[in-house]
Amino acid sequence: MITFRAMTILHYSPGAASLLPHWLLIELGLAHELRLVDFASKQQKSADYLALNPSGVVPTLVLDGRPMTEAAAIALHLADSHPEAGLIPAIGDPARRDCLQWMFHLAQAVQSLFRIWWYPHEVAGEAQADSARAHVQPRIEAAWDRIDAHLAANGPYLLGGAPCVADFYLTMLMRWSRNMPRPATAWPHLAAHAVRMKARPSFKALYAAEGLEEWA
Repeated sequence: MITFRAMTILHYSPGAASLLPHWLLIELGLAHELRLVDFASKQQKSADYLALNPSGVVPTLVLDGRPMTEAAAIALHLADSHPEAGLIPAIGDPARRDCLQWMFHLAQAVQSLFRIWWYPHEVAGEAQADSARAHVQPRIEAAWDRIDAHLAANGPYLLGGAPCVADFYLTMLMRWSRNMPRPATAWPHLAAHAVRMKARPSFKALYAAEGLEEWA
């Protein structure tokens, strides 16, 4: 009997959190179909999309007919599913816990802050939006302080001499900071890290696929 593998489908919006799994799909050379989620028309809140992703956000990656959400979780799954790429240390390797720690740190201590930066009214109300941004900005900058110091002591990548899945995640978050008063690239080791990651052929292919130009 011939078994046909279901198409891998990524529901995405250019430059959003879906950029991370999209980049990894390209980096790993995995065939996939892109389906644009139009934020302008609030497609992410439509009944059809909410059936796939009840949170109404991107990304959603459909693997073997089953939807998977959360960019960090998808990234870890893709890295684990393709160990030959060397993007995550194997179970039992002491470096694996460092990789996992960085992934969760980036998800909880950095990405979550950007949500407040972009949508301060969600947590503080419209009248306090400026105050919410003023409160969250130094917390984002403190994260860059920590990561830059780590790269200075242990780099050039988060785990040392070669990139892991967390480096792709970090690069996406640095890109998000590009229009902040102090973007991540104001820190020298983060800036050098960004240059190295953006030089990867997969990054250029990602930008072409999503129609992005800024921060190239």
